[in-house]
Amino acid sequence: MSHYDSSVTKELGCDFISVMLQDTEQYRKYRHVLLKQYPTKEGMGWPTYLLVKDLDNEYSIVGELKGGMPKGDFRLKLQKIISSIN
Repeated sequence: MSHYDSSVTKELGCDFISVMLQDTEQYRKYRHVLLKQYPTKEGMGWPTYLLVKDLDNEYSIVGELKGGMPKGDFRLKLQKIISSIN
């Protein structure tokens, strides 16, 4: 699933960073972003994608997609979020 989602994300002009909870090094690097949106991790879907603007500086979470969905739905929902922030 993340391979397709990564491809679509890149096609739409965004970067895609995969953070698996089991990948402790990657998780530690981006944990602060996840905990900003889900302080107790309650309410997360599997998968959960957070759309983050200016990740390396004063970042802000500008949208999210969560839960598995058909490929076309992922593209449409992501396009809608991107359109709303531009």
